[in-house]
Amino acid sequence: MHQIVTQQIDSARRWWVLAIVVAAQFMFGVDAFVVNVAIPTIAVDLHATPAQIESVIAIYLIAYATLVVTGGRLGDIHGTKNIFLAGVLGFTVTSLWCGLAQSGAELIIARLAQGATAALMVPQVLATLHLLFTDESRSRAFGIYGIVLGLAGAAGFLLGGLLVTIDLAGTGWRSVFFVNVPCGLVIAAAAWRIMPSVPRRATTRLDIRGSIVLFAGLLCLIGPLLFGHDVGWAPWLWAVMAIGGVILAAFLKLEHAVARAGGTPLIDLTLLSDAGFLRGLGAAFFFFVANLSFYLVMTLFMQRGLKIPPLWAGMAFIPLALAFVVASRHSGARARHRGTKVLIEGCALQIVGLAALALVASYVDAPTPIWLALTMIIFGYGQGLVMAPLSGAVLSTVKPAAAGSASGMYGTTAQIGNAAGVAAIGAVFFAIESLQSARAGFFVSLAMFATLITICAAFLAWMRRASARS
Repeated sequence: MHQIVTQQIDSARRWWVLAIVVAAQFMFGVDAFVVNVAIPTIAVDLHATPAQIESVIAIYLIAYATLVVTGGRLGDIHGTKNIFLAGVLGFTVTSLWCGLAQSGAELIIARLAQGATAALMVPQVLATLHLLFTDESRSRAFGIYGIVLGLAGAAGFLLGGLLVTIDLAGTGWRSVFFVNVPCGLVIAAAAWRIMPSVPRRATTRLDIRGSIVLFAGLLCLIGPLLFGHDVGWAPWLWAVMAIGGVILAAFLKLEHAVARAGGTPLIDLTLLSDAGFLRGLGAAFFFFVANLSFYLVMTLFMQRGLKIPPLWAGMAFIPLALAFVVASRHSGARARHRGTKVLIEGCALQIVGLAALALVASYVDAPTPIWLALTMIIFGYGQGLVMAPLSGAVLSTVKPAAAGSASGMYGTTAQIGNAAGVAAIGAVFFAIESLQSARAGFFVSLAMFATLITICAAFLAWMRRASARS
């Protein structure tokens, strides 16, 4: 297939294709952070409850996590270009819907649809790079991809604060979603004209039942954490969470049944017997539980607790994002020479950054955005040391034939971790804020982040010891 695609596109044109697909990845990355900055303003305008605030972020992640493997499989079945176009156009339409939402409940539904369309679009980005860059330009292409991932965070924070502040044409927070519409249309038009068509692989089957069951199980397990505060943690919430656990257990049985019937399960079941891979997934899960939830809590603390305007709150994250990019550039080479030790050091640096934030919040009554920005650089650099090489460390024990399935499982685990963190730590923050203050909720959240990152480091150390023995 590589040869067929290469014959369709010359060397110069493939760099234009790279620009198109990484532009889509950039739009996706910006959207994740731009919404974080706008969340407090959205809550006020739509009179959204704490549960709805968390759900706007978490439901998007759950939809994306459960459907991203399916999106990759659809690209194999119907062609990467076709599914990429469908994903970009779907993301554009659902972004418009998000911007037009008139209530918290409607915005949650629109975000669910947006996450589902993102799951069609994003897998085709790496698939396209994998197909087009098979020569010595491959490392350069993936290097560009990595830089774009890092810059998307900085751009999202800045753009979120800027758009909310300037109130473009009176649209307020809605412009953070509307901005995706012209960008999406330009990307779709360019992709339609320039991207090569990839032959379909009709023999690949789609495990639709597995996707539905996984989504239902995760929604039952994580959903009650989102709405617990609003309903006073009623007993039925715990029953729903228990049902979610049962559904996820049934999901594994369903996947075994699909495999016995000769189908293609949503996950590669042979990977469940790879102890090293499972330890890596454990590290990834706890790392990502403390990932996006950190930005949510910081945004809420700055805007609700310290009354920092959205623009300054967004700008406070930019040094962190740039430190993340710098660390990401360095961490790959370091990890190749020193293995998971670099990731453990990154975890330690994140904990130092969290401790520094706690000290600033303890001894400065009203810390300025500059104080917080300088302190968060430590956390951002540590996070960059971990995130960039983490996927390689997790996949290091996986056989080449299972690399695609393992990558899908890693991506799904990461997004489930993000969603669980937003739900659980967000719920704790809001509960303590309502009982005491946003500052108290911030301190408890920092302690939770430090605990989660410590557990991640423990899994990484376990991987390192097991690797040394083998």
